[in-house]
Amino acid sequence: MKKIFLIFLVLAAFISACKKPNGFVISGKITNAEEKYLYLDELKVAASVPIDSVKLKKDGSFEFKGKINYPNFFLLRLTDQNFLTLLVDTTEKITVYGDAANFSHDYIVEGSPGSLLVQELNNRLTATKHKLDSIRSRLVVFRTREGYGTEKTRWEQQLIEIKKSQIQYSTDFVQKHPFSMASVLALYQKFDDSNYVVQDLQSLKVAASALNSVFPKSEHVKALYANTMRLMADEKNSKLREFIKEHGTNSPDINLPDYNGKDILLSSLRGKIVLIQFWSAKDRASRIQNEALTELYSKYKSRGFEIYQVSVDNERSAWIDAIEQDGLKWINVGDMKGSMSALHNYNIQKIPSNYILDKEGNIVARDIQGPELDKLIGKLFR
Repeated sequence: MKKIFLIFLVLAAFISACKKPNGFVISGKITNAEEKYLYLDELKVAASVPIDSVKLKKDGSFEFKGKINYPNFFLLRLTDQNFLTLLVDTTEKITVYGDAANFSHDYIVEGSPGSLLVQELNNRLTATKHKLDSIRSRLVVFRTREGYGTEKTRWEQQLIEIKKSQIQYSTDFVQKHPFSMASVLALYQKFDDSNYVVQDLQSLKVAASALNSVFPKSEHVKALYANTMRLMADEKNSKLREFIKEHGTNSPDINLPDYNGKDILLSSLRGKIVLIQFWSAKDRASRIQNEALTELYSKYKSRGFEIYQVSVDNERSAWIDAIEQDGLKWINVGDMKGSMSALHNYNIQKIPSNYILDKEGNIVARDIQGPELDKLIGKLFR
């Protein structure tokens, strides 16, 4: 019995050890910095936070230990200007060798594939910036030299080509390493304070989606994912603004059939105050809003108010039943294929959603409900 109990304890200890990682270790040696302090900072989204510090031994050796739940960025720092970036995984044993004089850009790192990718990224961008700075210096220094115009054109073309090369490299890097946190660094690298290297939204989508599936709790991944979602929304809004600009109105036209199969143009309602309502017969919130819209329609219909309700349904029978059950007397349209064109043109992200148009067809408000909607419609008739 005791033997069985001991075996159980050993197995339990083994399982426990398997579940709990031992943590990471960062060690190494930095020459010409003996007995100086070395700092380990955690790199957050907006700043770095000091985690630990050690006094380098007489031979320049050091060691840090810690535990993390997912790969994270750390700074190994001698001073505020002399540091290097590591991408540390949960159980990595990392070794770093360098010299204090050029610690930030000339070092050896072993045992950390992510840190090697970070080093590759930083070295490539540093080399690119040096090339750009060199050409920019020539543009200033030689501006009074004979034949400067020809040289200027050639140098400016070189600037364009160097940037293109860096952009292509960084974009390819993200495509090759979508599940590496190093891609976060690649996506946030800049040529200068206002110009990101990677400006391709598709690369952001790829990395944000991949990393969010693997490291959803990472602060860096959360920030990347949120930023990508915002940029995607901005892109859709910019397309809507471009559509408006091209068509001369800020309410894109809709042409969909009603339940009798008759096509009804939204633009045919010019001269009326119009509520465009996007809904679904199978959506409970949409059905609840129908009750309030019935009262609103009854109140203002005689004054020139109309509701143009766009169904996003795919089942005609459910749509017709809902119209009859809710007693909807206004215009109801839908192609029973989701009315995707109308959804896209009006950047509809959720249902129910609505737009209010004035008599000229201009959008004056969006997603107004309840008493505020009644109040706004009343104002538009004054």
